[in-house]
Amino acid sequence: MAQFAENLKKLPGISHLAAINLLDTEGGVLASIENKPGSQGSLAVYNHLAQIFGAITPDAARKGLELFAEHAEEARAHPGKHPNIDRLLALIEEKKTLRIKHVFAI
Repeated sequence: MAQFAENLKKLPGISHLAAINLLDTEGGVLASIENKPGSQGSLAVYNHLAQIFGAITPDAARKGLELFAEHAEEARAHPGKHPNIDRLLALIEEKKTLRIKHVFAI
């Protein structure tokens, strides 16, 4: 299985993004993933999933877990350590979808 660092190299760039906001069904912002050290990998994964699936659906979340590779296993073993992965696991379990709003860098 590919490692996270290898998977990241294959994803579209994120230099044009300041953040991605994750929205509930009413359009409220549930979370934001910013383009800053420590969250850039998650931003790249969520951006890719949004481009492919149009939203973070349970199917998108499953693909996201594949992309997070070894970090997904670590997140399962240590809930709370990787909140952006925990969110994907919850979407699968709860069969929910989050909409995405890109925040573009100026």
